[in-house]
Amino acid sequence: MTLGPADTREPAEILSTGDRATWSVTAPSILTPRRRPPDRVAFGMVRTLFDRPRWLEPCHLYDERGSLLFEEICELPEYYTTRTEAAILEREAGTLMSLAPVECIVELGAGFSKKTVHLLKALSRARGRGTFAAVDVSATALMASRSMAEELFPELAFTGLEARFEDAITSITPDIPKLVVFLGSTIGNFTPTDMLHFFTHLCDHMGPEDYLLLGVDRIKEPEIIERAYNDSRGVTAAFILNAFTNVTRATGAGFRPEKITYRSSYSRARERVEMYGIATETHRVEFPRHSASFVWEKGEGILVETSRKFDPDDLQVLLRSFGLESLGHWTDPKRWFSLLLFRRTAPSGGMEPK
Repeated sequence: MTLGPADTREPAEILSTGDRATWSVTAPSILTPRRRPPDRVAFGMVRTLFDRPRWLEPCHLYDERGSLLFEEICELPEYYTTRTEAAILEREAGTLMSLAPVECIVELGAGFSKKTVHLLKALSRARGRGTFAAVDVSATALMASRSMAEELFPELAFTGLEARFEDAITSITPDIPKLVVFLGSTIGNFTPTDMLHFFTHLCDHMGPEDYLLLGVDRIKEPEIIERAYNDSRGVTAAFILNAFTNVTRATGAGFRPEKITYRSSYSRARERVEMYGIATETHRVEFPRHSASFVWEKGEGILVETSRKFDPDDLQVLLRSFGLESLGHWTDPKRWFSLLLFRRTAPSGGMEPK
């Protein structure tokens, strides 16, 4: 597919022709899948809370307040990942775009796209035009990303997709060669099974000329990792606990903020940080819209988010089984973070992740 000048393209062109009718415009240049009934959305939020152990999907962290809190986390001195990854991108963006000669960047979990600026700058310099599609569940984040792109890169066509990863991946056209960007070690939020499903789904929908840029946080001294998720200002705690406020607002649940505290811990065996809301006293949480409730015992945790750490060499070997050929690996002087570039080469086979 030949791309025309940026100002002649409609936002929907990033979507496959057959999928465009399933999306609606919610704001200029921002699309979202046509909504499921609100009761089904609420049920999706509630169901995991009745598992044992109880947990929440991390996407519930990103309402408007959650998105702003996460941006604040990224500026914290203890939270090394954002500035480390940004420094690698600033240094290597030109090389990355030369190895992935595309005119379209699709960013999964875009947030405010502050780090992606380096790739967009390299794309603009190398091609003089192109498309940037930002995918995020947060409308707040997408509007900030849109403002950045319109101000700094008017020569690039912007589309925001307010959606979960799987919905966007299914609908984005394979006919435009693209660089799929998945930064911030967001892949670390997935369980091993979820990671298997994610890469299977992604690779099944990538086109023959597509590339993947993956940012991963590396295994390192536990003390460094633990400080990053238990900052002295308590911003991470506020971010994790805000998920309960978001679920309460969406479902009518009876969570009591004054009875919940934050706890994080690093599991060396699982090589991941686990972030919980902990009940400070036993109490019943009611879900009146669903005629359901559960007793939240004092000291019991509800898992809100995990952040897994990786050996980048092992990860590259794993991703070969999905038909992803490694083109490059870049890291920082401390070897705390890695950027991995892959090219789609063959149908995915899949392998059980470690």
